[in-house]
Amino acid sequence: MTRKVFYKLLGLFALLLAFQATAMVLVFVPMLGSRVLAMSPSATFRLLGPQVMYAGLIALAIVLPLAAWFALSISRRLRRLMHFANRIADGDLKARLQDQHRDELSAMVQVLNTTAARLEASFTELENRRRELAALLDSMQEGVVAITVDGNVSWSNAVMQRLAGTQIRQGLPLVHSVRDPDVLGCVAGALRDHKLRYGRASSLAPGRVFEINAAPTPGGGAVVVLHDVTQIEAAEKSRRDFIANVSHELRTPLTSISGYVETLLEFPATNPETNREFLNIILKNSNRMSRLTEDLLALATIESPDYKLKRRGIKASALLEDAIESLAGMVGDAGMELVPSGATHSLVVADADAMNQVFGNLIENALKYGRSGKRIEVGALDLDDEVEFYVRDFGQGIAYEHLNRIFERFYRIDKARSRESGGTGLGLAIVKHVVQVQGGRIWAESELGHGATFHFTLRKPVATEPPTEPAPAPAPLTSAEPAPQQLS
Repeated sequence: MTRKVFYKLLGLFALLLAFQATAMVLVFVPMLGSRVLAMSPSATFRLLGPQVMYAGLIALAIVLPLAAWFALSISRRLRRLMHFANRIADGDLKARLQDQHRDELSAMVQVLNTTAARLEASFTELENRRRELAALLDSMQEGVVAITVDGNVSWSNAVMQRLAGTQIRQGLPLVHSVRDPDVLGCVAGALRDHKLRYGRASSLAPGRVFEINAAPTPGGGAVVVLHDVTQIEAAEKSRRDFIANVSHELRTPLTSISGYVETLLEFPATNPETNREFLNIILKNSNRMSRLTEDLLALATIESPDYKLKRRGIKASALLEDAIESLAGMVGDAGMELVPSGATHSLVVADADAMNQVFGNLIENALKYGRSGKRIEVGALDLDDEVEFYVRDFGQGIAYEHLNRIFERFYRIDKARSRESGGTGLGLAIVKHVVQVQGGRIWAESELGHGATFHFTLRKPVATEPPTEPAPAPAPLTSAEPAPQQLS
């Protein structure tokens, strides 16, 4: 009991005594008068005893209601304090208690209100930080999941939820949501050994590879981070394949050159006709290496982030006319005909020099592998917001299973025939990158025995631009080597 409450109870007891004394003086002493003074002490006690008891009962009858009221008031205030404390314990930190008294219970109420306010501010700050941390982790590209010391999930970010393909429930073991043995093994190792564990997971999501980092936490749990390395793996594989392909493409002509040069050095007095034949073979392989080098440089330039295009509004018909004028002579020398089959005058946004390279590669591709058809058609169709160009030959065509891969670097359908024609296998890859970097699409259509058609699109300008004639055509391109077609 606080000091002021004790003082109130003590004052109430003194008031009770005062009431009793007052009742004695005002009621019983006048009634007895001088008789009390003449009596002996024992007689006085016998006379006044009942009177004193009556006086006490009267005083109690007056004071007890006051005491009951005071006790009920203290009890109500204590119950309010208990209710307030329970609300705080239940997490209602906005609860406050009002008390108009000026005793120590009121001081306790003020202290509790201050404590609740500070707790509310602290929990608000913690909640804001938790939300910021959750938003930060959700914005990561990595999947993150926290595991308790018992092996149950305590938290996971949105990326991890998507990777698991189902909701990862808190309070349940990770194995209920993730069945990849590599992930579960790393988690178990981190929890058991309290050391950082690494691993790789390939069965968590189809076609994707993840690096696993499972780190122990100070409380005995673990935090698991899954980093998607699928693109890195694909890039590394592409790099290895590219190096292997380039090495193979260079090794073949180098071996031929080396063999013929060694023969000429070993037998210098060989027949002049034989020498000429050997030298022609050496020159042919040297030119092939030169074309391969130029195509590699062209492809590297196009794929570089620094590759810039001078795009402007150009008539589609002007692009076709320039391509026909530049390559008609080469097609005619091969005994074939380059035929326009209609063109729209709509504007497209393109780089004239880059489009000359595209048409040059596609027409040379048709020239090499569609020779049996005797002619090549080029044209352009007007679509809603773009123009579709096409180059069609009438050769043997391409089998369906190869159509989706012919734009890959070094992909060949008939490797022997491609090398005989001097191809490098990079022409269509160059065409694909040039078209895509200008916002277009490219694809091929073919039916065996009925030739092949290569289509690509260019976008129309958003605002009307004055037509601009393309720049003069460059010299014949040495990088025009597509993936070969399957011809008999």
